[in-house]
Amino acid sequence: MKFKYSTIILSGALLLSVTSCTKNLDDINKNPNSSETAQPDYLLTGITKSISDTYWGTANNMDASLLFVQNWSKIQYTDPDRYIYTVASFQELWTTGYTKGVINLNQLIKLADAQSNPNYKGVALVLRSWVYSLLTDAYGDVPYSQAANIKENLTPVYDKQKDVYFAILEDLKTAQASLNASGPAIGGDIIYNNNVSNWKKFANSLRLRIALRIADREPDKAKEVLADIQAEGSGYISDNSEIAQLVYSTSPNQNPISNLFDTRDDYRISKTIVDKLFALNDPRLPIYASPTKDATPATYVGLPNGLLVGDASNYGLTKISKPGTYFLAPGAPAVIISYAEVLFDRAEAAARHFTTEDAADLYKQAITASLKQYGITDVTVVNNYLAQAAVQYDASNYKKSIGDQKWLALFGQGLEAFAEWRRLDYPQLTPAVAGTLGGKIPVRFIYPGTEQSLNGANYKAAVASQGADALTTKLWFDVN
Repeated sequence: MKFKYSTIILSGALLLSVTSCTKNLDDINKNPNSSETAQPDYLLTGITKSISDTYWGTANNMDASLLFVQNWSKIQYTDPDRYIYTVASFQELWTTGYTKGVINLNQLIKLADAQSNPNYKGVALVLRSWVYSLLTDAYGDVPYSQAANIKENLTPVYDKQKDVYFAILEDLKTAQASLNASGPAIGGDIIYNNNVSNWKKFANSLRLRIALRIADREPDKAKEVLADIQAEGSGYISDNSEIAQLVYSTSPNQNPISNLFDTRDDYRISKTIVDKLFALNDPRLPIYASPTKDATPATYVGLPNGLLVGDASNYGLTKISKPGTYFLAPGAPAVIISYAEVLFDRAEAAARHFTTEDAADLYKQAITASLKQYGITDVTVVNNYLAQAAVQYDASNYKKSIGDQKWLALFGQGLEAFAEWRRLDYPQLTPAVAGTLGGKIPVRFIYPGTEQSLNGANYKAAVASQGADALTTKLWFDVN
């Protein structure tokens, strides 16, 4: 759905990023010529756009998670591809997540209550749960219980990752109860255009995702969540037409990847994924990768991850493939949860005996849905792909089968692919050629440097509990 993005959005910019404040600051800075109450439709549009831009944009996606999972690589300015970061490198997800996400979504919940519109509340809880999941997936322990009220908690404590996931699950259950397809309409919905039934499916699909995130640590809780979803009855995202995504438009509302490639030329597709796509004769190759500018024998050529600047440039800008034109288009979608992902998740839940569904059949459906998501609908092509021994489901190692294929299906969704790679331990990736972590790949984001100076006591407590604030410190959910 195309949209016009209004910049009417609460800033909330003080949260976790201020050096001082006074009780009277809000009164001092009131604008007598502007409304004191945001309109919920404008607020919802602004929040969705801001979070999607950050989720799909440069700092967290292109310069970090897409490199870690070796979807993309860098042919210029290769420090990020070698795991060289500063304390400011991962600031954007933190700042945007809290200031433009959590604070504004809490305001939307208040407006929903004041206007007796539970559907706004349900949508806000779903989006807030997604934001919190992005934060804890990336950093580990994060502020949750005290993060929303700046007047009372200028320096919020960090909640343990387990507690954040459990709280997200409760929030999503509340969201599910709030959402009512027969209830009042909502405006400003640039994901589902006031289709509340789809929001209910989105909520359940996110609950499924989080249930599996905790499954290695808390299998009983995960199974309980899935049983509750089954009993609730709204179902999951069940078709590609129901994918939770923000479909961008033309400039200035274009996809962040498209916007970046308008002026920069330092990203290429990774050799790791190109080699895998070639090995499987995968029909998604010409969608994920562009032909090389100069003619090459293979047409599609990937670049090894983590090369020194000189070594990378020697490959030649015109002889290595950029990401496919599908992903470079101004209107390309920022996918939050796809139908294919939901099917892979259901397959895994069945493989873990959390449900009685058929894991092998759901796995095949998931691959088929991913192919169809990119317009690959020829039955012969799909069946030939599924028939390959390397593609067929292996019940004795479901994590490998699902992990390898989910990695392919999540192409472009760096943050989610990064979380799933850590959780499933597949595909088995080789660290960057000239990586700086002693033969390791990052398994988390480091906290923003501002936390050390502005929320030092709670930052130190989190590090003492979780482990060193390092790229190589495994998070609670990452068991193996």
